[in-house]
Amino acid sequence: MLAIIAAMKKEADVLLGQSVTEPPRNLYGKEITYGKFKGVPYTLILSGVGKSNAAAAAMLALSLGANRIVNIGVAGGLTQKAKIGKILQICRAVQFDFDLSMINHTPVGTLDEYTSPYFPLETRTTAFLPATLATADRFGCGHADDALLKALGADVWDMEGAAIAHIAFAAGVPCFAFKAISDNAGENSPREYSENLQTALSALSDTLPDIFSEVSHE
Repeated sequence: MLAIIAAMKKEADVLLGQSVTEPPRNLYGKEITYGKFKGVPYTLILSGVGKSNAAAAAMLALSLGANRIVNIGVAGGLTQKAKIGKILQICRAVQFDFDLSMINHTPVGTLDEYTSPYFPLETRTTAFLPATLATADRFGCGHADDALLKALGADVWDMEGAAIAHIAFAAGVPCFAFKAISDNAGENSPREYSENLQTALSALSDTLPDIFSEVSHE
């Protein structure tokens, strides 16, 4: 089963609006929709914003039989490759607001049972630029985290992706993530997000055929 996870309804609607779908149902507080995009069946889970919501949605996807998990949505850009309106495919993700470095002497983002802060994601084609995703339970605004994000090699900032990648990696299930850049994560990001959200969603909509081509191989 191909499971798609989107945090916000407006992100989910990009896919649902181009699909043949069944009426949504609710399970454990998450809205689930079964659909087909150009004949490819999928299960979409609307997770809600934030890492705990994202991890719960990923666990729910696995319990429903997912053998591939895909995260789609908008995110903030951190480097030149992450320009507003660009779609990037995530090749690795880190939860940069998780920090045991003072007691474990491991890099920021490294969970207690791991040795690396990064979770690998699937990449199979050259249709998208690969990028490193940094995830935290806060919207990317300001410059307080600039040095850490640079040290981690982060190109993109979101609030869900690394948590989904963590659950998929622990379960041994392939995980993909595609992020449409809506703003430059910095002091002006709230304004840029409002001004460019539709541009990012439209770009995501336009690239759905390429995304499904990338993730639909068993």
